[in-house]
Amino acid sequence: MPIKRYGALRAAVVDRRIETSDTPHYQIHLRAAGVDYRAAVNVRSQQRPPELLYVAVDDFKHPILDRVRELPDGFTELSSDGTGAALDYIRGNLFQRQLMRPVPTAEPGPENDLGDFLDHYVRRALGDDAARAYVFGQAWGPEPTTPDKVFHFSPGNGVHDVHMNQGNSGRFADDDGVFQDGGLLLHFPGDAWVAIFLAFQSQSFHTDDVTGHTLPEVPGPGPTPGPGEPDHLVRIIGALANPVGPAPERETVTLLNASPAEIDLTNWQIADRAGNRHPLTGRLPAGDTLRVEVAPALLGNRGGTITLLDAQGLKVDGVAYTADQSTREGWTITF
Repeated sequence: MPIKRYGALRAAVVDRRIETSDTPHYQIHLRAAGVDYRAAVNVRSQQRPPELLYVAVDDFKHPILDRVRELPDGFTELSSDGTGAALDYIRGNLFQRQLMRPVPTAEPGPENDLGDFLDHYVRRALGDDAARAYVFGQAWGPEPTTPDKVFHFSPGNGVHDVHMNQGNSGRFADDDGVFQDGGLLLHFPGDAWVAIFLAFQSQSFHTDDVTGHTLPEVPGPGPTPGPGEPDHLVRIIGALANPVGPAPERETVTLLNASPAEIDLTNWQIADRAGNRHPLTGRLPAGDTLRVEVAPALLGNRGGTITLLDAQGLKVDGVAYTADQSTREGWTITF
């Protein structure tokens, strides 16, 4: 079943500590409206391989921020129905999967392990009254009779599971769910955002849309990507979300076949955040592009997501665009 009490904590950063125990975490002391919290961020997996996958997105821009900005100080429970501020690494198109890299838990020297990388960004928010951390995950507490074991405030209170929470294996599969992924967003003066996303290497990025459980992967058409190559053969490279002229407009999505082989697009689909889908047909030659006129209202002028699904319903590629990017009539958004 999905994790309980999923939500987001909006708070100021008070302190931080890199914990090196049998189950190491990066610990953050936060405070909101006079209440203390601790965010326990995993930096090592209990399953092999132990190194976590990590990506930090500087100057993060995404339509989800319109909902995140509305969150008040403190912890807010979030619905996992896909309509609010909840995170989903797969369906939300928050970042490009191939940008994630496995990072060592702890290594001698500066700026070379996961604790160092997290500290690099969190230190920027430390002591800045105008900066806010948004920690997505599962809440615990308050624990009236138990002081916090790391920062010793009372009552104990906090957020953990600050990582992807679907596509798990073994005993952790019980925590699977959609739109309940963890993450750390940092907001700085001048409306600058940094987004940090974490996942375990044992997790799958192809999951069921209802349960969040791992889907069996069916080999797709064309060659298998080699080391260092993108893990998708067809990419979304552009979208015309606001064509010139009155509604109904002829909105388009442009695809690129990045592989050296022709791809059969029969039964492939283009989907938006709401689950609306546009079917594809035909063949896309190697290295060629295809401009697809999609169904009306699939692309909105207020930001959104675009996801490409193959014939098995597995995600091939996904992008997101903001309202600002779609305000200029007639301009194609590039990804």
